[in-house]
Amino acid sequence: MSTHAAVVTIGPGLPLEIHQVKTPKAIGNQVKLRTEWTASTPLDLHQADGGLLVKSPQVLGDGFGGTVVEIGPEVSRLEVGDVVFGFGWRSQEEKAHQEYVVTNEYLLAKLPTGFSLQEAVTLPNNFVTAWHTLTKEAGLNLPWPKPENHKPQTRDQWILVWGGSSSVGQYILQVLKYYGYKNVVATASKAHHERLRTYGAKECFDYRNGDVSDEVQKFISLQSNGNGHISFIVDCIGSRTSSISPISKIAKPGTDVAIMLPVIVKDAAVGIKPELSMDVDEGVSWADGVERRGVRTHFYLDNQFLADKLQPEIMPSLLEKGVIKPNDQLIVEGDTLLERAEKALSKLRNKEVSGARLVWRIAAAQN
Repeated sequence: MSTHAAVVTIGPGLPLEIHQVKTPKAIGNQVKLRTEWTASTPLDLHQADGGLLVKSPQVLGDGFGGTVVEIGPEVSRLEVGDVVFGFGWRSQEEKAHQEYVVTNEYLLAKLPTGFSLQEAVTLPNNFVTAWHTLTKEAGLNLPWPKPENHKPQTRDQWILVWGGSSSVGQYILQVLKYYGYKNVVATASKAHHERLRTYGAKECFDYRNGDVSDEVQKFISLQSNGNGHISFIVDCIGSRTSSISPISKIAKPGTDVAIMLPVIVKDAAVGIKPELSMDVDEGVSWADGVERRGVRTHFYLDNQFLADKLQPEIMPSLLEKGVIKPNDQLIVEGDTLLERAEKALSKLRNKEVSGARLVWRIAAAQN
């Protein structure tokens, strides 16, 4: 069996390394692709600096784009030469930061005409997270295909997206707009407010304002003649101090709250290991009757319909139709794979990007 280069973490806070790992063959309904582009996520930092759910040495990354080079005998939709993108996480072979990825056909989408892989890799992990959160955690009905003149019964309920300019937040707003939800508000820095309004936010609030919780409640009360109630809050940040704590002041009995895991207790910094938790209640006081849950996107395959449709069909269809737009990209340059990986991790650690995704090349496309 041949080998290929992979970016691995060998221990919390230690420098990344390039290891030669085995290149498996595609079997059954598996597809092998040569990975060309990836987009870094906070999970990469949680695993590299915090050792979250890691058994070292572990290949990093979960969003990839590349060209199909081999298919298993049960593959029916994809062919060698197809340009694809997707989200995988279940095994070392599926991880993104390596020259070859081997995964199941249902975790891959064909790249629609008119889009680049650099754009496409900003979607899969966070689009899947957005859809999973809205359907499972919020219990919203997002029928696919969307019927003509679709009007959800709950379209007038108030929804708060905390961290609307995050990748997940942007996709949540766009999906809610497509399905007809009107009373959606979001928090983000002021630089992103105009864009988020085009994505469907009725109003935006600067999360850095000390009284942002009061501002949100006042706005909804005025819009609802004093009868406003937030039905669902999604926390796309998952920080105990900067998001969960102010959200706990807004959530009232009957509000459902979904929080992206892990909870960040202490941020990573140069020479400092982050503190992470999987408990959304620890260190926070909630009003009685507030339902709160941690979002675990990796379980979306438990829903057979989404396993079959979400990445192969729904994701590329909405991209092609312009319903969802790729996140802005900040291209991470570097002479070597290791240099690009380390630079991306450093930018995450130092919080050098806002409202965009760190995108970088794994391997050059082959002719």
